[in-house]
Amino acid sequence: MPEAAGPAGPAGPGAPYARYRTEVREDLIDYNGHLYDAGYAIVLSEANEVLFADLGLSESYRVATGRAMYTVESHIRYLAETKRGDVLAAESLLVSADPKRMRVHTLLSRGDRTAVATGEHLYLHVDEAAGGVTAMPADRWAAVDALLSAHASLPRPAHLGLGIGAPRPRG
Repeated sequence: MPEAAGPAGPAGPGAPYARYRTEVREDLIDYNGHLYDAGYAIVLSEANEVLFADLGLSESYRVATGRAMYTVESHIRYLAETKRGDVLAAESLLVSADPKRMRVHTLLSRGDRTAVATGEHLYLHVDEAAGGVTAMPADRWAAVDALLSAHASLPRPAHLGLGIGAPRPRG
């Protein structure tokens, strides 16, 4: 079962957010005995929910306010196979944010530090009562902005923002 690991908040100034780890579950295994492609998406989503919970933007926020972070774009890179029982840990980097949106990059690694996947996600802050995207309340934005400042000096992965690596058609 997924769990938060370590102290609240980011690992410290200038460190990726690293509170999520999980053991690969049977329900995420394909007929080859490995984590199936959608399983990586589930694990990345769970890791980002732990981050949102620490920022005050998770399920309890939605229940209390009718507002939530909606995924509007994602890109997953599959780097290595992983199997049932492997323990995966996530390190998340808040790449960019403003009061209406957040861009998060997450690296999943096995216990031996082998990178198994990365996910890049774009989220929008949606207020259901308003019927669309709105700015986060000041207290929620302050938490996001503090993490953004803490991550500002961290190196950015070379693949960030590139999308699928297929050659572009000529013409």
